[in-house]
Amino acid sequence: MNLQLTPIASAVALALMSTLTVAQAQQAPAAPADAASAPAAKKPDANLETVTITGIRGSRQQSLNQKRNADSIVDVVTAEDVGKMPDKNVADAIQRIPGVNTASSAGGEGGFDENDRVSIRGTSPSLTQTLINGHSVSTGDWFVLNLFGTTVGRSASYSLLPSELVDKVTVHKSATADLPEGGAVGDVNIETRHPLDFKKTFTGEVSLGGAYSDLAKKGDPQFSALWSFKNEDSTAGALLQVFSETRHLRRDGQEVLGYFAISPTSAAAVANPALANVQAPSLIGNSLFEQERVREGGAFEVQFKPSSDLTFGLNGLYSRVNAKNMNTNFMVSPKWLIEGGVVPTSTTLSADGKTLVAATFPVNSTANSFINDSGIRPGAKQESSYLNLDGKWRASDQLLVTGQIGTTRGVGQSQEFASEVGNVGGAGATPFGMSYAFNGMNSAANVALTGNDYTKYSNAVWNWNYGALVKSVDTEHYAQADGEWSLDKGVLESVKFGARFTDHHRDNGQFIASGPNWANPNVGTSVPTWSGGSYPSDFGSSFGAPLPGIWRLTYEDIAKWATVSTQANPNPNAVFNYDAAQRHQWTNDFNVQEKTSAAYVMANLGGSQWSGNAGVRLVRTQQSSLILRNATSNDTNVDNSSLFGPFVSNWVDRSYTDILPSANVKLKVTKDLVLRASAARTMARPDYTALSSATVLNDQLNSGSSGNPDLNPIRSNNLDVMGEWYFAPRSILSAGLFYQKYSSFVTYGRSTGTYFSDLHKQYEQYVIVNPLNIGAKNKGVELGYQQPFGPFGLNANYTYADGKTDDGGEMAGNSRNTYNLEGYFENDTLSARVAYTYRSAFLAGLDRSSQLHGDEVGTLAASVNYKINDSVTVSLDGLNLNNPTLKYYADTKEQPRAFYSNGRQYYLTLHFKL
Repeated sequence: MNLQLTPIASAVALALMSTLTVAQAQQAPAAPADAASAPAAKKPDANLETVTITGIRGSRQQSLNQKRNADSIVDVVTAEDVGKMPDKNVADAIQRIPGVNTASSAGGEGGFDENDRVSIRGTSPSLTQTLINGHSVSTGDWFVLNLFGTTVGRSASYSLLPSELVDKVTVHKSATADLPEGGAVGDVNIETRHPLDFKKTFTGEVSLGGAYSDLAKKGDPQFSALWSFKNEDSTAGALLQVFSETRHLRRDGQEVLGYFAISPTSAAAVANPALANVQAPSLIGNSLFEQERVREGGAFEVQFKPSSDLTFGLNGLYSRVNAKNMNTNFMVSPKWLIEGGVVPTSTTLSADGKTLVAATFPVNSTANSFINDSGIRPGAKQESSYLNLDGKWRASDQLLVTGQIGTTRGVGQSQEFASEVGNVGGAGATPFGMSYAFNGMNSAANVALTGNDYTKYSNAVWNWNYGALVKSVDTEHYAQADGEWSLDKGVLESVKFGARFTDHHRDNGQFIASGPNWANPNVGTSVPTWSGGSYPSDFGSSFGAPLPGIWRLTYEDIAKWATVSTQANPNPNAVFNYDAAQRHQWTNDFNVQEKTSAAYVMANLGGSQWSGNAGVRLVRTQQSSLILRNATSNDTNVDNSSLFGPFVSNWVDRSYTDILPSANVKLKVTKDLVLRASAARTMARPDYTALSSATVLNDQLNSGSSGNPDLNPIRSNNLDVMGEWYFAPRSILSAGLFYQKYSSFVTYGRSTGTYFSDLHKQYEQYVIVNPLNIGAKNKGVELGYQQPFGPFGLNANYTYADGKTDDGGEMAGNSRNTYNLEGYFENDTLSARVAYTYRSAFLAGLDRSSQLHGDEVGTLAASVNYKINDSVTVSLDGLNLNNPTLKYYADTKEQPRAFYSNGRQYYLTLHFKL
């Protein structure tokens, strides 16, 4: 254990000394105890309006009041904010807070039409901790690549958290000792509604409506309801919420699935030496993604208050997203052509000479020119649930005791059935030529096939992939107890203390891999007959994707084919069959077990014009990671059942202790001007697959990713300074500086290794991405402004974040510039809002062993609400009204990775209050 005085500890000590100095200077001689001599922090702020205001302005007032009264640096979104904006999940609701970034994907799947991940101040979502009512929440993902590989992180999927659940969301940007550790840059605490908090004995709300996507051209039902009851004495109550929301998604995309280095010994490089070691696209595909997404579930709470000093609550949540989907990707491959010995007739290099941005290949039948990969995932889903028992006991006038005990579980699952139909090359293959030309990030690449009609299904040969089954389960059991002892001794108002214990487990079971079914004659008798269907005629119209009229199979044909593929293989001498043990691709497995124990003590301080807190949190982490590796001749207990080679398994155990001091100071300079300062040491644990031995391989691209069980946690020293001027009712002008210094950030390096290729049935060289620790810094500025103008109002903010690793590399999630602009109108019957959110380019993560950057993007949303009477309101909401193209690139913008369009979404809803 390292107990030397760190820079952050020095900063905390300095902050405490400064606080005490200010307190002593401000203290007056003792006076008789009366109401006038009570600390100012104990009384309501005399400058806050007491008139009750509802609607948009009322919610803004509540949010600013809570921000103003907090001793730490927070931002708050109240229920009116969530309910009145086109906020379909909690991420949508908080994306307009200064310093908050959102992403519509978790990793390499590209963006969709709904925000899914939240991060704070230009960092990775894994460094932001999401809590519900102060406790952990486990979630899952439906996209297959987020269930294993480098993207299984610590972040929560907000697609499972509809905004109807929310009473209030608090974004903690500075740490306090009583907050659970795990958010290196901050925490998002989602507070749900409680039955004893309602004013009426019975409250009922029902929302009925429809959603329409203009790209999918489908309309779907939306339903949510809340019932809450409490008795007249407010000693018992019950609440039930349910929701069922269906949406059809269509996403048009062009994807470049990775880059490869042209070998100096290839025929192309021999003919043109300038191509040696140049990066060229592996696969360029037009991807049509279609999904029926059904989000359904509910929440409940039962509360009892047997006395004025004692309250118990039992509450729970279950949310599920069924994500039945189909993806059709018509791809051409410069990689297969070059590695097949085809020499391009013309080439164009990027300005720096490092990327082959255009090439033309002659007509040939020796190498694969194209492939149409059609995959269905009928069982894709994600789930989140928790069951929590909490209590509050006023043991005496001085002691308040609270506690929680519960469990949470998240599940992600996907099973793919895919056909791959294309020109595989060789004898009998239809000859094709191919050309492509990138257009930077301006528009999609121009791609053409020549020599024969590629739109004819008869000109392609086929193979088959049996479905990979992946299921990732995340569980945590937790218990927490807190006490607060009121003292009112000079500047020391109270002491808060507590302990917390967790038992966490994340794994993906046994990865049952897909594989080409060349050996099963049952499949060959049932090749789907092309029905003549093709891509939609407007495919890619928003970003200029070429190749219109591409043939495509139907969902039903592939589903029928899948049932044939899973039948027993009658050939005993087949290369492989579909026995689960034999298809267990153990290199993809991961299993991480984690137990934590924490204790803290925190002093709440205050004087006539200031308040704050200072404390320390002590955390012990015990981790166990499952290690699977290739067996050697010296190993015992070897498992020989898998076709992916013999392997052995064992567990790697490690533990570490963190001492996390923190201090926050708030100084009320005038009645309207508040200054804040914060210093803290924080930590977050590495992503789950980063801690595992899983080595995920892509046989088509000869790339992969692996874990590192010896990774240290992400540790950061954070400093914040903030000024807030509440210059008018419901108005604020704020400015702040933040600085984060990481001693053990996690970045990724590359190495090469030899692994078994299931595609080619031989050992080959792969480029492998490995996580490792490195130092890093992130610093920036936050600016915020809110003000009403009669029935109108304006909200604007800007955040600058500059994050770099010590070797000059990028920090994942770092958007240098983020801003929000929002205007609203509201009177007694009508309210309307328009909001625009922008974030600059950022490193989204890793995909197929290369960096994946999200390019700059702005989104426009709007809502109109009309109050028919006190019981009925109708609303019209629009998302992505500017139909943004989501763009991604690799190392530079001359290496495009993807262009996606999700269209616009509209919601028409009737809200009933019973």
